[in-house]
Amino acid sequence: MVNVATPSIPSIQLEDDATQELLDWATEIEHSQNTYFEKSQALVVKLGAHYRQDGLTEFGFWTPELTAQVMRRKEIYLEILTPMDEIDFQNPRQMVRFRRTRLNLKQQGEFLWGVVSGLQAGTREQAGSFYWLRFVDQQGILEAIRDVVPYSLPYGVFGPAEVYDIDRLQANRPDLDYFARTSASQLPEFFTQDAHHQDIKAIPRVHAPRNILQLHVGTATAEGTLEGLTHLYQRLSAKLANGDALTPMEQNYVGYDAVQLLPLEPTIEFRSEYSPESEFFVFLSEDEEDELKIELRKPNTQDWGYDVPILGSSATNPAQLGSLRPDEMVDFVATLHNFSTGPMQVIYDLVYGHADNQSELLINREYLKGPNMYGQDLNHQLPTVRAIFLEMQRRKLNTGADGIRVDGGQDFRFFNPLSGAVEQDDAYLLAMSNVVQEIDGYKRLMFTIFEDGRPWPADGWEDISTYRDLIEKMPESYQWGPLVFAHNTPALKGFWERKWRRVLEVMHIGSNWITGCGNHDTVRRGNQIALEEQINWNLGESLPEVLSKAYDNPATSIWVYGFSPGLPMDFINALCHVPWMFFRNTDERYGVKVVSEEIGFLDWQIPEEIYNRPDLFQNLKKLGFEYLEDVRGFGRALEETMMEMDYDLSRVAKICQDCLGEDASACSIDSMKLLNHPKMVKFLKRLDEAQLKKFALTYMEDCFVACNVGHYIDKVDEVQAQFNRQLRAFRHERPWLAQNLIGTDRFDKYSEGDRTIFYGVRSNPNDGSEGVVMVAHLGGDPMTVELGKWLGIDLNQWTVEIASPGLERDDNFADLNSFELRDSEGLLLCFAPPARSSLSQTQS
Repeated sequence: MVNVATPSIPSIQLEDDATQELLDWATEIEHSQNTYFEKSQALVVKLGAHYRQDGLTEFGFWTPELTAQVMRRKEIYLEILTPMDEIDFQNPRQMVRFRRTRLNLKQQGEFLWGVVSGLQAGTREQAGSFYWLRFVDQQGILEAIRDVVPYSLPYGVFGPAEVYDIDRLQANRPDLDYFARTSASQLPEFFTQDAHHQDIKAIPRVHAPRNILQLHVGTATAEGTLEGLTHLYQRLSAKLANGDALTPMEQNYVGYDAVQLLPLEPTIEFRSEYSPESEFFVFLSEDEEDELKIELRKPNTQDWGYDVPILGSSATNPAQLGSLRPDEMVDFVATLHNFSTGPMQVIYDLVYGHADNQSELLINREYLKGPNMYGQDLNHQLPTVRAIFLEMQRRKLNTGADGIRVDGGQDFRFFNPLSGAVEQDDAYLLAMSNVVQEIDGYKRLMFTIFEDGRPWPADGWEDISTYRDLIEKMPESYQWGPLVFAHNTPALKGFWERKWRRVLEVMHIGSNWITGCGNHDTVRRGNQIALEEQINWNLGESLPEVLSKAYDNPATSIWVYGFSPGLPMDFINALCHVPWMFFRNTDERYGVKVVSEEIGFLDWQIPEEIYNRPDLFQNLKKLGFEYLEDVRGFGRALEETMMEMDYDLSRVAKICQDCLGEDASACSIDSMKLLNHPKMVKFLKRLDEAQLKKFALTYMEDCFVACNVGHYIDKVDEVQAQFNRQLRAFRHERPWLAQNLIGTDRFDKYSEGDRTIFYGVRSNPNDGSEGVVMVAHLGGDPMTVELGKWLGIDLNQWTVEIASPGLERDDNFADLNSFELRDSEGLLLCFAPPARSSLSQTQS
């Protein structure tokens, strides 16, 4: 996509009268009787850059670091950079001339305000003017204060933001009819207050979906962009409308009410030095005072999404935008809202519980409370910060989301001086759920999911956590349940037996839990299972086969989709048996440490068949790692020495070198002794801190490529894909399954030796019009199942609705009262009783 050329740039200037109107508006708010937080809520709505229909642009910045004294010492100005050349948004690297304009905004307390004329607003076709605040610090270094809540950040968090015509984008979106329908008064209503601090009013809340597909934009299609996902779902919509058959891979994307995207926020970026300079918006020269040459590099950061600097979370990560235009997000959302078989919801995964340490280079200290295990705690208790975060979320939701998933709810904590204790900030979490979306006048509240494992990370949290704290405060919300949280490791023997207490909780109180087995967190956790653990080899002959079947297990899916309460969620990489890990090429400081902790990915997810492919792991092979065992061996050695040397890279490099040559026999690292072919020796001989960092970056980038589903389109098992799609249809046809068990239902397990078999019978609680029987073998040796005897019902009146792949017998289940089940096999039976007869009566 190429933007329209700018033959001449109009005069850009501060409009005094309009600026005074903006100042008067802010003064009126400041002098009101509202609380500090209420004033902040009203003011932050105008932060950033807002292009108006009259052609003027409003600017607002919160700059508490610029006190009146500092302002007197420094020249603080708004720097506007308007492109003079065409910008090709698809071009990975280009040099562009910009016209620079500097203006002084008006200070009012901790805020800077101004209204500017002559700016170019960004659209799908053209780039807008770029902007940030500039000043020279006490060391004479030119610094930038960036817009925390921009609409567009095409060249990353360290570059300037872009003025964008967001009103034009919203007015022309193709799913406005969808918002008209879903904001209708017949939807459930909940009382709240919107971000504009209007009076209390009834706002409809989006209803919960029946199932969810989790997607990571960077790996869910070959393109690795929202543009790619849009094209995929447009193709699927057309195929389903025309009655065309879907490929096995395509079947894994359909049959869902909603998709949940891993975080769309801009992530941290790679830093070779701890510097605030942008790697994507690079100043080359200044030919004259007001004309600059700038190199634009298309952002290529690779991250699973949770390493955020907070700045720019109102915008979409440009590395996930093929076109670098905000329109791309709306295109995807509208495609799902207008899907041929019925609207699909879009759920955003929001990360506001912590910030990466890079945030210290990008936002002022008022936003941060101090360090934590992820980077920095956020200062939600400061009223202006709290208001800005909610405004940041509102702008993100206005791209068209239907729901939110709040990451790390247990991390929202603060010290309460009144109680003298650290407490959970539940008020803020509930406020996140009550942020009002407004699109073309249509207002809605979001369907809300909380991930909250409190008292994590306290000792014993797995047994103590109820996963219900927020459901009890907000009954219409959902939480990640105990069996979908990060510690889910079904590749181990006896996993489901050990989790029986939690399984029972799911069955009896799990209606508002997210259920399932495979997600971005659990599959990654599976990579960390120690190889000496008791692995369930019934699942496969190799570790990758075991892991794939553990997180896409027919018996587990039959229980989750065909019988269990709650809201099932699947993960596309798990469904397609495609590798997945915690990857990022965005960090040099901790990159080697992260790789040493993620090296198990090679054991659990990468067989030789994948490593040996010529299109995968190309860069590791160039480094000298020609064979999978080479990189596995070096990875194990790295893991061991990093822990022994307390992550001191120079000491780690020296130990690795000492394991070569004549003294190699004395090497204490067994896995290093295997690395003795010429290319590996050459690599290890020159190993130093820089080489370790190069290896870590190469490893992460090669693994990211290997996690893309586009490399495995022809590898998806057709039978398994059809089975999973059939289960999703079964669930959709029986929405009552999402409710908790009632008194006439039965659910139990049979345990003998290492065997664990779940079984039960349920009836429609609304009218008893339908019944479902389930049996699923969750581990151990084969067993003859006497299901009729266990349940006390005559199974001759029931029919097999769904059988797991491979379970079809020659006798076609001639005797349902006695048949053999093997590990990972299961059945769903259905029974529709005669009119006026309930299931409980037929059981008796």
